[in-house]
Amino acid sequence: MKIAVTYDNGNVFQHFGHTEAFKVYEVEDGKVLNSQVIDSEGSGHGALAALLAGHKVDVLICGGIGGGAQAALAENGIELCAGASGSADEAVEAYLRGELVNTGANCDHHAEEHACGEHGCGENECGSEDGCANCPGGCALTGRNVGKVCRTHYRGTFNDGTQFDSSYDRGEPLEFVCGAGMMIRGFDAAVADMEVGQKVNVHLMPGEAYGESDPNAIFTAQIAMVPGSENLTVGQQVYLQDTMGRPFPARVTAKTPLTITFDANHEMAGKELNFEIELVEVLDA
Repeated sequence: MKIAVTYDNGNVFQHFGHTEAFKVYEVEDGKVLNSQVIDSEGSGHGALAALLAGHKVDVLICGGIGGGAQAALAENGIELCAGASGSADEAVEAYLRGELVNTGANCDHHAEEHACGEHGCGENECGSEDGCANCPGGCALTGRNVGKVCRTHYRGTFNDGTQFDSSYDRGEPLEFVCGAGMMIRGFDAAVADMEVGQKVNVHLMPGEAYGESDPNAIFTAQIAMVPGSENLTVGQQVYLQDTMGRPFPARVTAKTPLTITFDANHEMAGKELNFEIELVEVLDA
């Protein structure tokens, strides 16, 4: 068994998508045999999951993580334990003792961490066998910034004006490779042809953001059939397994003495989003 931890100077690094290193622990019979620090290779969110899968990592321990990265880990069969902090070594020991609680997707960078399937360009949805590159829905982006590292400030609001996220408040621009699938579709498209210093305001329908809410992703099960569910509470983020044994994230939305209801939709699914975007800098990838 291998456990990876987002790593910085002995501690759990707090943003999965920006980690520069992972500490990978080899575990046998509940004991750490050895560990090594590996470079993240500057990968994007989806590529980081693939990097960990390439190192045969079974479990990731991290601080903050968003929904898209969480889905990418699930697709690679990697168990997530988010919300950790402090010493990386101690976090691993706590996990092995069963004392580390997974908080699920807990990163509020809502423009980030987008998986291709979230905007409906997956093979089964648009008919393109080659994915986004030939998607009839127009998934392939063009523009001066596509393929380049873009640093942007942004403010996200709902239609009623309520702010749900802001890089200005954090005091740090968001950095991503435009067109690489690291962002929700509409945000990527807005930045694709912007000039440095330019500001734009965009209104995104669900199809350009986190997709429509899928009623088939909401389901109720008997508590007796879901081990451990008797201890879950409404609003809690958990991991379930599909019929192939692959983990996927879901939220508890309702509970009775006998049943429990889960919602596997992204928390922002079905929502219209507004973004004020300022392009701060563009660098070659």
